[in-house]
Order: sequence, then C-alpha cells, then structure tokens
Amino acid sequence: MSAPEKIGAFFDLDGTLLREPSLEWRFLAYLLERDEIRTRNVARWLADAARTILFDPHRAIHANKHYLAGIPESAVADWADAFAAEALPLFTEGVSRVDWHLERGHQIFLVSGTLEPVARAFARRLPCDVAISATELEVRDRHFSGRLAGPHMDFDAKARAVRDWAAARNLDLAQSYAYGNQMSDAPMLESVGNQVAANPSWRLAHRARKRGWTICRWRDADPSQGIAGHTALAPKAAR
Repeated sequence: MSAPEKIGAFFDLDGTLLREPSLEWRFLAYLLERDEIRTRNVARWLADAARTILFDPHRAIHANKHYLAGIPESAVADWADAFAAEALPLFTEGVSRVDWHLERGHQIFLVSGTLEPVARAFARRLPCDVAISATELEVRDRHFSGRLAGPHMDFDAKARAVRDWAAARNLDLAQSYAYGNQMSDAPMLESVGNQVAANPSWRLAHRARKRGWTICRWRDADPSQGIAGHTALAPKAAR
C-alpha cells in the first residue's frame, strides 16, 4: 500500500464535478452578454468549422477557438469575479468525493478539456489546492489569439497528463483514482487502478460495465450555496 501522498485523484470537470453547460460555454455566454465577441471572430469560427467538419469534426468543434481572438486575458478574471457571487451547480457527491480524498491526504488534480485560464480561475474558488491540466490558449500581447498553445485536453492527452503528473509527483498510479463522464475521459480512467465513471454517457457506461469500473450517478448541489458554500461534506466511501 502506497503512502497517501503518493495517491492521486484525477477529476474531469464539466459533467463530472460541474453540471453542464461547461465552463467554456459559461465564459462564452458571459462574453456574448457583454457584446465582447466580434462579428468577424464568429465569421472566422464558422469558416474554420466549415473547412474541417467533414474530415476532422473533433478539431472543428474542440480546437477551434477563433471566437476568442482579441479577447484580453483579463476577461477571465472579470468573469471569475462575476461568477464568484453566483451559484455554480457542483454535484454534491462529487464535492464529497473530493473531501474523501483530501481527508486521506491524497493529491487532487483537475484534468479537463475546458480552457486552462478558465479552469484555473474556477480552481481558485475551491477550498483546497489542486493541480490543473486543461486546454491551453495561445496569448499574444496579453490577448488570446484564437489558437491553441497545445493539444486539446481530451482522450490520449488526458492520459499523458496523468502520466506526466505521476512522474512529477512520484505518484503510484495503480493506487490512484480517476473520475470522468465521457468517452474522452476513458484513457485517463484506464491510466489508474481505481476508475469511476461519474454521470457517464451511455458509451462510457457501457465501457465501465465491461471493465468492471465503478459507476456513480451524482445529484446536483444546492445551487444557492455556490462554490464558497461547499464545506466538508460527509465522505462517501470510495469503491
């Protein structure tokens, strides 16, 4: 049995800890509400999607960030300040599972396909320290260029992130945990010894049943609490 500090708990974010819509869509809605998305950015986003949707639909949907071109980095902090007073619907059992790991001295990681600066702003509102691997954006002169600075964080990229953290933190992956809700999380789950399909899509649920993974259906948190309202909840035994 490994020492507790050598055990990692890797959580997907959107749909796993946080009810949909995703953090990126929440950020996009914030920008649209304030009329900060330029018409030409939308046109570039649509044009790029049209060029790539047939031969690379994944890139067309996930790697296309032209709508962010010219948006200042500071917009993320402004958005974070705005949602700090609002309720983000975290799953109560998901928060409880994070608490369960913290009580045992495990290291917590967010491995998410959402935008890295958005994930980092979200993590700063959590009552614990977490390490983050998410989709990084290219920045020029303190503004987003609309391009990625690395791979979109899903599928094999998530598995590589887990392995990289394990090497950097000297983790025992055979004793570690991973939580996800989509097939894009499956490689991450397969990288550890304790896999949890949380609120899984039907495809991930099918994979989980075939592999004997734990399947959890988590309820919504009380939306009136918001992030800061989440204190230590009664831990639920991990299976």
